[in-house]
Amino acid sequence: MAAKHRNPGTGYEERKYRNLLLGRPLPSFRVQVKETDLYIRAGRDLRAAARQSVLRHRYQLEQYLLARPDFFRALTPVPEDELAPPLVRRMIGAGRAAGVGPMAAVAGAVAEAVGKDLLAESEEVIVENGGDIFLRCSGEVRVGIYAGRSPLSLRLGLIVAASGQPWGICTSSGTVGPSLSFGRADAVCILSPSAPLADAAATAVGNLVKSPSDLERGLEKARAIEGICGAVIIVGEKLGAWGEVKLTEIGSP
Repeated sequence: MAAKHRNPGTGYEERKYRNLLLGRPLPSFRVQVKETDLYIRAGRDLRAAARQSVLRHRYQLEQYLLARPDFFRALTPVPEDELAPPLVRRMIGAGRAAGVGPMAAVAGAVAEAVGKDLLAESEEVIVENGGDIFLRCSGEVRVGIYAGRSPLSLRLGLIVAASGQPWGICTSSGTVGPSLSFGRADAVCILSPSAPLADAAATAVGNLVKSPSDLERGLEKARAIEGICGAVIIVGEKLGAWGEVKLTEIGSP
């Protein structure tokens, strides 16, 4: 199972953004299972529990993909399936809401599934999965936006207020990383209470943004997706933002 559709036009970038989850001094650890590579912060080291969670959710998805190989290849929404595992149903729902294939939501869905499992053992959890984040924290968190070669990369971030509410913060790029995008945005960052929806929406918006002139078009798309609370789009030196996003300067990377 691949983490997302691969983009043969770009190479794998070092995950520099992992250093830009700022504001919560929580113990951190990493969990890797096949293509799934999670960076996690929680109230204590929950490495074993996180690994078991990843294995369980991956197994369910892998078995579903064996029976439905068309699911992996779909670039447009697929019908609902009441018999699918919960993770798969959330991916399907997110894809349908954003107008993209279900695999566009896989990284956010895995991050959220593992994060919610870990909340049974820690009141605060941050799970980052390839640039897609699920978090619930009692204090303020700043999330830096990695935008490749853009001069704004790692210089701007989102402030997530100390609400104790779960959030999904997911980023898609047409110029960085392995995920498939039909656009050329350096970063599309989406904020939603649902990480799978944020992930799918980041892909949907990113597909529309091919140049700075498409910023407003991309923001209009984000506004039109029910359940999305905010969006930030970076194309080169240009930035557009909408919704419940509070930007902050991070400083030089």
